[in-house]
Amino acid sequence: MRIRASAIRVGQGFDVHQFSDDPERRLILAGCHFEGERGLAGHSDADAIAHACSDALLGAAGLGDIGMHFPDTDPTWAGADSMAMLRHVVALVSEDGWTVANIDCAVVCERPKLAPRRDEMQRNLTDAVGAPVTIKGNRAEQLGAIGRGEGIVCFATALLVRERDDERIGPGTVHDEEE
Repeated sequence: MRIRASAIRVGQGFDVHQFSDDPERRLILAGCHFEGERGLAGHSDADAIAHACSDALLGAAGLGDIGMHFPDTDPTWAGADSMAMLRHVVALVSEDGWTVANIDCAVVCERPKLAPRRDEMQRNLTDAVGAPVTIKGNRAEQLGAIGRGEGIVCFATALLVRERDDERIGPGTVHDEEE
């Protein structure tokens, strides 16, 4: 009798960016352009949500962090599309044998208001990741730099699964008998 074992891994991602003083800088969050809002400072397009998702996936798979794969000292990534970077991370995770089960994000900012664009942002991320991605908007209630509207922070938690046939039952696996 073969035992089907599923390994699971959880990763936590974090990203924070301050708002830029450059009037040409666009605000991009989860692949959405927020017209009329100040952009975030950063080496790439500074999409804090896509960055936190990438970091959570890399951490869950044990593949390092976003800075290892996309260093801000490398001119290749100057102005890079963070959603393309996220798709690249998903490919790395997949090549390592993992499947993304879901990602959940908590975004903390005073502006912009995320609720009007939440569905679009979740759809963009879900399409890039190939699994459900949820976004929750939170305010810092005027506490600290984020509360004063100086930037945006995002926390992301990713769940990865790997299924394999295994003769042994080991710790940390979920088992279903196959017929």
